[in-house]
Amino acid sequence: MALEFMASMMCADVGHLAREVADLENAGIDSFHIDIMDGRYVPNFALGLHDLIFIRQATEKPLDVHLMLEHPNNTVELFIRHLRKGDTIYIHPEAEYHPSATLQKIIDAGITPGIAINPGTSIENVRMLLRIAKKVLVMSVNPGGAGQMYLPYISEKYDEILPLKEQMGFKVYWDGACSRDKVMTYAPKGVDGFVLGTTVLFGQDQSYASILGDLRKELEK
Repeated sequence: MALEFMASMMCADVGHLAREVADLENAGIDSFHIDIMDGRYVPNFALGLHDLIFIRQATEKPLDVHLMLEHPNNTVELFIRHLRKGDTIYIHPEAEYHPSATLQKIIDAGITPGIAINPGTSIENVRMLLRIAKKVLVMSVNPGGAGQMYLPYISEKYDEILPLKEQMGFKVYWDGACSRDKVMTYAPKGVDGFVLGTTVLFGQDQSYASILGDLRKELEK
């Protein structure tokens, strides 16, 4: 089963960021998930533009850039200029007056367009954007911080969006409180990838290689 495991870099040891990137890459991580927060759209700050630039220079793996910003159309080009083909930018539709225009900027730059769906946002509210986005990040926690509890009603949202994947041509990714049991339950249902943070990847007793290897072996069974 070909799944994408994405390392949530806001959970990494930023004091040793070069080592973290190298260790994750050697462990077989598929991509690096970079949360950019402005303290306005979400009540927190996380990684910034210079963190993105450093990680982009430190690895050949794809980057998934998750913009938790008000009006990303105003600043998206700051991030685009440091990315490569194969990288992704996710925006939150609620954060922009005309989200389709922002997605078109991302497309025109050769970057993969994505949207992030908050727990309180219905699939119906973003249905037309699903025809534009190539990746959909379904949030199982409210955006803005690591270590939050999973919101159980989100399972209904996955059940609703997964049947639309082939019809509309996008992939679905899990973000937030991603435990081992969530991977084992939702990968067979069709979720294409998982953002791994403090619940299963960072701050554990096992090495990154051991954790990722165990996940893949268990999925093969």
